Amino acid sequence: MNLLFLNPNSTVAMTEAMVAVARATDPEAQITGWTNTGGPPAIQGPEDGAAAVVGLLAMLPAAREAGADALVIGCFDDTGLAEIRARAHCPVIGIGQAAFHMAALLGHRVSVVTTLQVSVPVIAANIAAYGFAGQVARVRATGLGVLEVDEASPATVARLDQEIRQAGLLDGISGVVLGCAGMGPLATDLSSRTSLAVIDGVAAATRLARPLAAQARRS
Repeated sequence: MNLLFLNPNSTVAMTEAMVAVARATDPEAQITGWTNTGGPPAIQGPEDGAAAVVGLLAMLPAAREAGADALVIGCFDDTGLAEIRARAHCPVIGIGQAAFHMAALLGHRVSVVTTLQVSVPVIAANIAAYGFAGQVARVRATGLGVLEVDEASPATVARLDQEIRQAGLLDGISGVVLGCAGMGPLATDLSSRTSLAVIDGVAAATRLARPLAAQARRS
C-alpha cells in the first residue's frame, strides 16, 4: 500500500513526525509525507485552515501521479477534507474523523484533548457533522500551541497528562482522543500514565487506510 500524508501546515518536522508514527503503525506500507510549504506554520483555528486548502488541493495531481492508494490529511481539524475527498483519485482520510471512528469501533466514550481554545469550535463542528456528538463528552483545550506540542518538552507532556487526568475524573469517559497531529509521537508515553484508552488520529488513520484502499480497488 502506498499511503501519502498531506500536512496542511508548513512545518516539515510535523510531517516527519507523522510519517514516523505511521510507519511504526504499519511497517509493511510505503508511507511518505508531503508538506504544504505555502500554508501557515500551524493550523490554529478556521482562518489557518482556510488558508491551507489551496495548497492541499494543488498537491492532488502529483499524488495521483505518485500512485497513492490513500491520502491522509495530517491535521486534527481535518482541514480541507471535504474538498480534497471530492477531487482525489483515491480514499481520503482525516485524522480527526479516523480517531472518532476508531473510538466508536472500540466502544469508548471519549473526550478530546487538544491545543488552543480557538480550535475547539472547529473540532466540535466536525464531531457534530460526523454524527459523534453522543460519543464525545467534551473537547478540552490545554492552552498549548501546535508548535509547542511538536517540541514535546517535559512541560508539554506534563500539561497533556494533567488534562487527560482531569478528563478521566470529570467527564465520565473510558478514552481520550489526542486532538493534534503533533501529539501522535507522545501517545505511548501518555498512555502509560493513564488507565484510559488513548487514541491517536495518525495511527488510527494509518490502520484504516489499508482496508479502505482495498475496498476502493474492488469498487
